[in-house]
Amino acid sequence: MRIACIGGGPAGLYFAIAMKLRNPAHHIAVFERNRAGDTFGWGVVFSDQTLANLTATDPVSAKTIADSFAHWDDIATTVDGATSTSSGHGFIGIGRKHLLQILQARAGELGVELHFEHECSSDPADYPGYDLIVASDGVNSAVRTRFAEHFEVDIDVRRNKFMWLGTHQLFDAFAFIFEPTEHGWVWAHAYRFNADTSTFIVECSPETWAGLGFENMEQEEAIAFCEKLFARHLGGHRLISNAAHLRGSANWLNFRRVSCGRWSRGNLVLLGDAAHTAHFSIGSGTKLALEDAIKLAEVLDRPGLDAPDALTAALAEYEEERRTAVLRIQNAARNSTEWFEDVDRYIGFALPQFAYALLTRSQRISHENLRLRDPAWLEGTERWFRKAEGAEEAAGQPLFTPYRLRDVTLPNRVVMAPMLTYMADTEGFAGDRHLVHYGARALGGTGLIISEMLAVSPEGRATVVCPGLWDDRQVAMWHAINTFIHANSDSRTCAQIGHAGARAACRAPEGGRGYDVPLDDPWPILSASARAWKPGGLIPAEASIEDLARIRDDFVAAARRAHDAGFDALELHAGHGFLLSSFITPIMNARGDALGSDLAARMAWPLEVVRAVRAVWPHSRPLLVRISATDWSGERGIQPADAVEIARMLKAEGVDLVDVSAGETNALAKPVYGRMFQTPFADRIRNEVGVPVMAVGNIEDADQANSILLAGRADLIGIGRPHLANPMFTLHAAAKAAEARAFVPAAVRPGYEQMARAEAKLAEALRA
Repeated sequence: MRIACIGGGPAGLYFAIAMKLRNPAHHIAVFERNRAGDTFGWGVVFSDQTLANLTATDPVSAKTIADSFAHWDDIATTVDGATSTSSGHGFIGIGRKHLLQILQARAGELGVELHFEHECSSDPADYPGYDLIVASDGVNSAVRTRFAEHFEVDIDVRRNKFMWLGTHQLFDAFAFIFEPTEHGWVWAHAYRFNADTSTFIVECSPETWAGLGFENMEQEEAIAFCEKLFARHLGGHRLISNAAHLRGSANWLNFRRVSCGRWSRGNLVLLGDAAHTAHFSIGSGTKLALEDAIKLAEVLDRPGLDAPDALTAALAEYEEERRTAVLRIQNAARNSTEWFEDVDRYIGFALPQFAYALLTRSQRISHENLRLRDPAWLEGTERWFRKAEGAEEAAGQPLFTPYRLRDVTLPNRVVMAPMLTYMADTEGFAGDRHLVHYGARALGGTGLIISEMLAVSPEGRATVVCPGLWDDRQVAMWHAINTFIHANSDSRTCAQIGHAGARAACRAPEGGRGYDVPLDDPWPILSASARAWKPGGLIPAEASIEDLARIRDDFVAAARRAHDAGFDALELHAGHGFLLSSFITPIMNARGDALGSDLAARMAWPLEVVRAVRAVWPHSRPLLVRISATDWSGERGIQPADAVEIARMLKAEGVDLVDVSAGETNALAKPVYGRMFQTPFADRIRNEVGVPVMAVGNIEDADQANSILLAGRADLIGIGRPHLANPMFTLHAAAKAAEARAFVPAAVRPGYEQMARAEAKLAEALRA
């Protein structure tokens, strides 16, 4: 093949090397606009896995690269002079300039044509006679820009400002250094990459950047300011720029996250940063570029590529496989980027928690992964957490740390999230199946059990087999359930009460399927406005002021019955498109009276209900409210910023904890699913409002739960579907953690002890 690589960075050079090694007969030319020795970066960070991939592709250049690496195991987090250091992270780094020199030399050795100081064209027509044109021209790719519509280019310009510098101060660890100023915090990402130089990236919020006057400083002034700010960490060394040609504040950048819906066009293909970028805070840009190059060479190493559509198929395979790996890194990078953009939420944390939050910010490093890396550091951080939370015993994991809400103490942070069971009779009465269902989870060690939504009126049921608390006679079974749980476990219980609104009068799902299907003969339903919850669904009547006064009183009466039934806590369901939620979201609320329009108006009636319930619910017992923190419906719906204000209003009315869910406010929503996908909403509310929160949504195990708790992202962890599959979820997690404080019923103890012994043996085997 005749191949032209537009751009002579690591991606283009390594692709050329990989192709030449597969077939020396390939004619490959690399065109680079800069001189051979020019580069505008400092250090490049690799993982051990990346080095293994390089070694498998080209052992010769891999050895040269490896011999040039700087190695370190530690990450040091320093906040205003105080430092927390964890070990076992295994980073390797090399100077970008040196890496390019190695790859240039290797490519030349293999017969690749290298054309420097070549002003590259973005038009493929200017490269006639080539079978393949590789656009490896970086984050500002002219080729990608020329065909932006075809490539479906999406560029997200992030808000923080950063300046990429170097220094001859040598850091023994990968250092995150945070320094306060009168206009906010400024921090550095610093790491050594050779025997005498370290990368030193300075970052801050745009507000701090403007407040400090960086926008009006020449490069030399800005560097001098940063030298003074970070003087105690630089050991007398200067900060250095390799972009002296930039004037004014042009040396300050905003990171551009690039993603493309397509990576190829005919015989033109994007490679590395031209196709995608990942934020520098996770150090994976060069890794992705090199692994792109390896995969592209692999799919092109096959006969018959001159056949019709063969090249197209090969490029499609390259894109399909690499897209998954890239998305995984980009998702982690997005998490990391947003953490630094929101660092003001966390900077007030105690240092152990702040350092932990920083280490786990991308979700690539989990709680138990940190235990493998540095068990002493993690155990010390766990001890700090338990002491800070008032636990009697220092040892133990965050998940098994007691938690107090008013006068109710939960034995651990595990919550059985509320989920409809469709097991009531047609009169809304709970039965023996509810006793077994909830009792089993209590015997399984769950800290707090939240009931499914108990309707405050018959017409407020989601289905005909949903339970309620609208009748005094319904109290008896729930009282029996609570009595059993309190007598046989350490679990506490919470009644969730609500009104289904526009989602009422539906059939019970058959075989676990068929949700929100209206009854053939439905009862009249009410909502904030006459809007169906889903296309073709029942159209509710707009609730009148008289209706709302009656329903408010229904909530109050149900709250009183929940107390009589012996529940330790009470939750109002104000999410998922049910009645309270229908007032909050503009998607369902189109009222023209004082209960419509802006957020304050839409919150007026839900807050009236909260206020009325709080007035009758005992002061000693906590009141929770479940909300949908986003409608997943773009700008026309509730946004996370709105959720912050909603939580602030709820806190002012005496709500003790916000149960932060998301979506289901309308059937046309487009949720973005993933691990712990709703936790960022809980994190924001907790740390901007200062109210306790419960995180829910795709939290599958104790490892994830511990990460959320110790990072200060939530106070309780709602576990839904895993509890349905495993009533002993909490005891399984306790056995694995060798948790001594777990309540284990006598009948269960032999099995628990056997399980604990098995987990201990497994842990020992893994350590060995």
